[in-house]
Amino acid sequence: MEKDNLCMVLHSKRNFRLEKRPVQEPGPNDVLLQMHSVGICGSDVHFWHDGRIGDFVVAQPLVLGHEASGRVVKVGSAVKHLKVGDRVAIEPGVPLEMDDFVKQGRYNLTPSIYFCATPPDDGTLCRYYTHNANFCYKLPDNLTFEEGALAEPLSVGIHTCRRAGVSINSTVLICGAGPIGLICMAVARTMGASRTIILDVNPQRLKLAKEMGADFTLTVEQGDAPKQVAKSVQDLLGVEPHIAIDCTGAESCIQTGIYATRPGGVVVLVGACSSMTTVPLIDVTIKELDIRGIFRYCNTWPTAIDMLASKKVNLKPLVTHRFPLEQAPRAFEVAHQGLGVKIMLKCDQNDQNP
Repeated sequence: MEKDNLCMVLHSKRNFRLEKRPVQEPGPNDVLLQMHSVGICGSDVHFWHDGRIGDFVVAQPLVLGHEASGRVVKVGSAVKHLKVGDRVAIEPGVPLEMDDFVKQGRYNLTPSIYFCATPPDDGTLCRYYTHNANFCYKLPDNLTFEEGALAEPLSVGIHTCRRAGVSINSTVLICGAGPIGLICMAVARTMGASRTIILDVNPQRLKLAKEMGADFTLTVEQGDAPKQVAKSVQDLLGVEPHIAIDCTGAESCIQTGIYATRPGGVVVLVGACSSMTTVPLIDVTIKELDIRGIFRYCNTWPTAIDMLASKKVNLKPLVTHRFPLEQAPRAFEVAHQGLGVKIMLKCDQNDQNP
């Protein structure tokens, strides 16, 4: 094992620096991981480009990255379920206190959580990283490291579809064909949705959605009237959808979801929207719609790994670009420009394979 830990550190907006930090020894309940694959998430790009997301501000040097997998190289004295050599997927949110949210099984909502790459907590874009062993999940032999890293965005899709109440015969509208929108579509189908429709401004993304199993796709243009888009959705589906999932955060898409959804339906907000958004609340009222927010995930990792290992969900087509850790600045530029779908950074200099 190397003595120095090469890390990609964000010092300020668009200011990455490659730095060597000490390799941390694992505590009794931790494992030390040699990192392998780290996906770039939209939140990582926001922190890199803007230096903040809402109240989360990069006020000190920060290691980004939270969609991650690696190999165990050391185990803490109390760790029994993992051993050196195990390949694992990392759940990046670790609650630090046993409060009411944790007791209720909604640990994603606890204010005490340590979450990789959310200020001030460092993430996984480094050669070596120490993490709580209880939030590391062994990968079956038929899964790649990249699929292990994709368990994180897959967990967002699982949590979203659970909150939405997707079940057999659900009809589902997804706004946005980025990685999370595509994953929500795939998870909805796996959970029994009878018809899915996904809309986006990017025809190439919609082509990929069709290849991944979307029943209908709809290309929209900037400035399209939300009511008209909603009517187009209903015309293509033949019915009003039971569920609308917004993965864009765009005001017009949230409005479209509310206009399109059938009475008694559910609108789920996944995308990061502005702090104040104008929506047609009268439609929410007279249709008795439920609007539900999504904040990360909880209790999803075993399901995510089972979905991937059983091949019920195939996310390999999402990975369009790969870069070595040293080229993280270029990788973030590509992600920001929307030139790829899911971009992977490879942290093990001796193993750049998927």
